Amino acid sequence: MRAVIQRVKRASVTVENSVVGEIGPGLLVLLGIEPVDSDEDAQWLAQKIGKLRLFANESGDWDRSVVDARLEVLIVSQFTLFASTKKGTKPSWHRAAKPEFAEAMCARFVERLNEVIPVPAKTGRFGAMMDVALVNDGPVTLLIDSKLRE
Repeated sequence: MRAVIQRVKRASVTVENSVVGEIGPGLLVLLGIEPVDSDEDAQWLAQKIGKLRLFANESGDWDRSVVDARLEVLIVSQFTLFASTKKGTKPSWHRAAKPEFAEAMCARFVERLNEVIPVPAKTGRFGAMMDVALVNDGPVTLLIDSKLRE
């Protein structure tokens, strides 16, 4: 699993002119699934995201996580995180999981994350064309890969 994590002031996902997921301050997680991902990857990534200290305390030090600060998380599946651009200029998606597997693993990740965070995660709609809007806070953007454990 690969995740792009953005600290946001707010974020939303719209499908066909209808908002399907929306949060205030917290984290926007763009989530990519590959065929070799497992429940272990989902568990590790959920724990990592829940405990990342990306939010400031009263002194301005980044020592609070979404769990500590009781903030929200919006998860958006994004197969393009496993694009390969080695050949030419047209990305290849062969490293991304097939939709059936990816949808199940994405749901599993949401379940695992909800076991960690105090406020249930919001999501986009798997497989839909989504408009994702956000106000990045900082900006703070991280890339985490469960296979690399970083």
